[in-house]
Amino acid sequence: MEELLNKCTICPRECKVNRNKNELGYCKASNKITIGGYHLHMWEEPSITGERGSGTIFFSYCNLNCIYCQNYEISSSHKGEEINTLRLSSIMLELQDKGASNINLVTPTHYIPQIKSAIILAKEKGLNIPIVYNTSCYEKVESLKLLEGLIDIYLPDLKYFDNNLGKYSKVNNYFEVATEALEEMHRQISSQEYDREGNLKKGIIVRHLILPGHIEDSKKIIEYLYKKYKNNITYSIMNQYTPIRKLEYNNLNRRLTREEYNDVIDYAYNIGVRNCYVQDEESQSQSFIPVFKGDNWI
Repeated sequence: MEELLNKCTICPRECKVNRNKNELGYCKASNKITIGGYHLHMWEEPSITGERGSGTIFFSYCNLNCIYCQNYEISSSHKGEEINTLRLSSIMLELQDKGASNINLVTPTHYIPQIKSAIILAKEKGLNIPIVYNTSCYEKVESLKLLEGLIDIYLPDLKYFDNNLGKYSKVNNYFEVATEALEEMHRQISSQEYDREGNLKKGIIVRHLILPGHIEDSKKIIEYLYKKYKNNITYSIMNQYTPIRKLEYNNLNRRLTREEYNDVIDYAYNIGVRNCYVQDEESQSQSFIPVFKGDNWI
């Protein structure tokens, strides 16, 4: 699998660099896995978190680098610790032993070959909890197909309907790429299954983070999803946008208002969305943003 890094086209940017020879593409990741940390995370959607927490592994680097990213310390500043595939598999097992509801892979796209190998190795050693693929949705269909049968829950964040808003993520074809990726996720996992405790065992939760000043774009995202998937997916309409540094776009230098958020929620309900998570204003807090301390947290 790792020969795919010889001429890397794993993500839609298709940089074609040889990461095995330390050539760096857009994401700046080499062939070495780097993680910002791992722990039992209590702040995902309830059916992901469960009572014990989601066994979350934060991967450093990113193929989008959104200018408002809350995890910029690891996505853009590349803070983290280098590990190998064997260590990644042992972390998964360690999280399972700690009682994790699942293994939650955050920003995994650029490490798909190594992650696939680690999951297979961990399963051979007894990993039996669901695997969550937590992504910006800027994915290649061909790369997602490499993971078929290994991922139990897809957790994509569908960001923009209007490709002009891709300027916030330095990309100009976001919607087409992301929606094709979502179709592949749904092809792989077309139904939802829960355990006796109400934890999601298999399914898709599509997140959408509403950006201040762009509620009409959010409505278009939700309308698209509902027309395409009805309530056969779970929606997660997020209110947690929190400005963490001064940006060149003034609308991004403030929080979402209650009126903006309620407008989008009302719209979703009125068109028929029912299978949906919503957030209160407490989520607009820096206390919800991970602090990457350089240790493993666990």
